[in-house]
Parts: sequence; structure tokens; C-alpha cells
Amino acid sequence: MTASRDTNIIEVANLTKRYGQTNVVDDVSFGVRRGEVFGILGQNGAGKTTLVECLQGLRRATSGSVTVCGHDPLREQKRLAGRIGSQLQESALPDRLRVGEALRLFATPNALPVGDVLEQWGLSAQRKTAFANLSGGQQQRLFIALALQNKPEVVFLDELTQGLDPAARREVWELIRELRRGGTTVVLVTHFMDEAEAVCDRLAVMNAGSLVAAGSPADLIGRYSSPTEISFTVPEGIDPNGMFSTLPGLDKIAMREGRLHLSGRRSLVAHAGAALVGSGTVPDDIATHEPTLEEALLHIIGDQS
Repeated sequence: MTASRDTNIIEVANLTKRYGQTNVVDDVSFGVRRGEVFGILGQNGAGKTTLVECLQGLRRATSGSVTVCGHDPLREQKRLAGRIGSQLQESALPDRLRVGEALRLFATPNALPVGDVLEQWGLSAQRKTAFANLSGGQQQRLFIALALQNKPEVVFLDELTQGLDPAARREVWELIRELRRGGTTVVLVTHFMDEAEAVCDRLAVMNAGSLVAAGSPADLIGRYSSPTEISFTVPEGIDPNGMFSTLPGLDKIAMREGRLHLSGRRSLVAHAGAALVGSGTVPDDIATHEPTLEEALLHIIGDQS
């Protein structure tokens, strides 16, 4: 029987990792659903990497529990071999190691054929290229290929696009979406808000070792950001209160310095635009402010300080 997408493939309960008197990860609990892209978001030093290393059995938690694919990643590593893949924050390979050699070196008996992996991730032309001679984007492609060649059910990607140029970052985002379409569960560690909003189904926000908020990007934006705002000069002959005061999604309406200001939920933009188009007069000076995940994150972290 095929597992439901709503089934949690990772379960974390009251996880704590302490160094001396400092809780780097502090009583964290959450679940990751099968087949989703789950982001762990937070500033540098928030505890993201330590948390993910505990999920992979690379660090021993001080207390709490973790299961991945139904197994304890620390005590049952052999049962998880081949079922999870990872690209660590400090990933590196020997400079002289060639792309094809790296794939053969880390392949398990169940691994995809090297030629297929090279083609899938756009590295066929680099098969004999040394790691040191790859571009930043090609190196990241190789790390993803290494993490996925053994057909894992879960893959951990830690700060995958750090240091890449904008074009290469968006290329990697599409690779992550491709993984999701193929049914792989992705745990993505990042401190880039645009990246989290672009590819993640749900997010866990970390701050000073604690999980301080969780939900979809849209949910977090809705809960923690300022409202959507629209402003424009009211066309002649239009009664702003009569036209706009009953718009769906409207919370506030005000006239300031000759401009009408509307604020409310994100759907307000569409409703206000439709009302203006319907009136036959669309101002040329319409300005909008859309809430962002970055704004939500700053609000969340500010509430915790």
C-alpha cells in the first residue's frame, strides 16, 4: 500500500542538544510529511545545522527523540543506509577527484547508473573534470547528485545555495522542485527568505536554539507581517467610501495627503483592482506594499528577544 503524503516521515520530539551550559537546540518538536519540502529557517547561529545533524545521526542529542523513516538515525544507521541522503554545509571533495570517480566512490549497490545520474543533473560533459575545476553551480549539482544517486527517501540539504550567484541559485531551486515532483522528501536548511518562500511547503523558524514558529510561507506571512497596502489618487467623480469600504479583505481605509490608502489581506489587491477596472478609471499612480517572509521573520525573532 502506498504511504499517504500526510504521513510524517520524520518525527522530532523534545529534542535538546547541549554544549556545556548552552542549549544549541532547545526542546524542539515537529514532524515532516512524506514528499514535502520542509524548510528550517533562521539566522546564523540559530541552531539549524546542529538540529539537522542530529536528524541524520551525525550528532548525539542530549535528550529527546528522533525517528527518520521509522528508525532512530543514531542507533539504526544500517537500516537507514541508502534511505537518506545529505549535502552538508561544509561539503567538499578532494580537488583532483573527478566527477565520475566521486559518484562511483559513494555509490551503494542500489545506486542509479553513473551515466544516468550525470545526465539527470547536467554533468555529463564534466564526467572527467576535477572537482576544483567545476564552477560553483556545477559543484552544487554534484553534491545533489551524490546525495540522491542512492535513491533516498529523504534528503537533507544544508545552506545549499550559499555563495552562488542569483542565476545559479534559481537553477538549484528548480532542482529542489524536481525532487519534490519525484516524491523525495527534502529538508532544506537556509537563512535566505526568498529561497524558503520559493521552494518550501512548510517552514520551521529557529531562533537561539528554539523552534519559535511553524507553518507554510503564506501562513507565516499572514500571521506575522504587516497587512497588504494599496494607495492611489482617487479618480474624479468616485466616492471612495462608497466604492471601496465593502471590499472583501479590507481592514482599513483612510485618505492621507490626497491619496486613498487601503490595507488588509493579500486578496485585497485583486478586489481593489477589479473595482477600479469596473468603474472605467484606473489611476496611473497605484502603489502596493506586499508583506514578505523576511518581514515576518524579523517580527517573529523580535518577539522572542
